[in-house]
Amino acid sequence: MHIEPGVVDGAKIILSYATASVAFGLTAKMAAQSIRKDGGAAALAMRSVFTTALVFCFFEVLPHHPVGVSEVHLILGSTLLLLFGAGAASIGLAMGLLLQGLFFAPFDLPQYGMNVTTLLMPLWGINLLARRIITARTAYVDLTYGQAFKLSTAYQGGIVAWVAFWALYGHGFNMQNLAEISSFGLAYMSVILVEPVIDLGVLAVAKALDRFSRGPVFSYRLHQAA
Repeated sequence: MHIEPGVVDGAKIILSYATASVAFGLTAKMAAQSIRKDGGAAALAMRSVFTTALVFCFFEVLPHHPVGVSEVHLILGSTLLLLFGAGAASIGLAMGLLLQGLFFAPFDLPQYGMNVTTLLMPLWGINLLARRIITARTAYVDLTYGQAFKLSTAYQGGIVAWVAFWALYGHGFNMQNLAEISSFGLAYMSVILVEPVIDLGVLAVAKALDRFSRGPVFSYRLHQAA
């Protein structure tokens, strides 16, 4: 979902600083909630190290292909949220993206505000959605396919919406831009066919390896009701 250089440039890029500030504010809110209700600061720090490493690998190791105005990545945002909680997932997405830019793609750093907004805002959205569609009596390891599908669809749909916003903001409603946005959206939404299956597979492994998937490394909701 990287916004390509040149999609938004000049004075227009200032907007990305504002949206990134909002996204970081929401990340701080999710992190504070994790500290209060999900193991404390030490647990959040430990989980954030794991999520940062995973996100970095998602960007650098997993297949990714340029399509239209951006790139198609398998980010697994809903998987990170279910395993580690919203606070650690958001920190991992922000830090993993930054590390990738610093060490492997410095040409992406000017677009960091747009890219981090595109990752974090949908995560905040599915954090709210999870509270609505997953009852307090349900541990995450007991999620249904339908629930995993809704979370994945919402996250990937949010990413597509933000990419489309940045492309339209930068280049307007000309036919070529609209065609490139459409091709990216169609390619990216295909991830929805894969991510819910991965979510359920990972949760099944966590349930089977119960003794290894409890403790401060993982969110307490993985195995416990709220």
